[in-house]
Amino acid sequence: MFITFEGIEGSGKSTQINECKKIFEQRGVNYIHTKEPGGTKLGKIIREWLLNPETSFSHKYTEVLLFIADRLEHVETIIKPALSAGKIVLCDRYKDSTLAYQWAGRQLDLTIIEQLNALSDLEPNLTLLFDCPVEVGLQRASLRAKLDRFEHQELEFHHRIYNMYQQLAKQEPKRFKIINAADSIDAVKKQTLHILSGYIEELVV
Repeated sequence: MFITFEGIEGSGKSTQINECKKIFEQRGVNYIHTKEPGGTKLGKIIREWLLNPETSFSHKYTEVLLFIADRLEHVETIIKPALSAGKIVLCDRYKDSTLAYQWAGRQLDLTIIEQLNALSDLEPNLTLLFDCPVEVGLQRASLRAKLDRFEHQELEFHHRIYNMYQQLAKQEPKRFKIINAADSIDAVKKQTLHILSGYIEELVV
């Protein structure tokens, strides 16, 4: 099963993936945890470029092409082999992030973004959307040691991303499950595990 975790900056999705990992290990769930960008050796290099606040690109499509390059290698070398081996894949960001950040956030051409997304034919079985107000997420992000290149963007950029995630969830209600991420870590964890228990046999009490 291929499960993706999505949300705005500071939504807490990465924290919840770590919480899920603890439970999965306790229950003996066969899984891998990966992320975009950064799930491969190439991806780690790309991630450093993309998140570094000092990075700048001369062409508006350079950024998204780096994300896509990371994804294509990620899917072929990490995700597909894991699924073929019968593992559950927990992935921090995937195609929906490209639509939210590149189409809505960067306001790039939708046709081009959809064509680039289509280069990977693998779709998630389930997407958990960690939903919290933009201001809450950015406040959480500000508590980190250093803001990354995306967290430095203007407020309107983040609101466009938030609105796009809401739109995507409405378009695919069967795949998307929305989690109230403005709550405490424990409360969000309970919501997350409750949803996952409906899909993963080992988590059902």
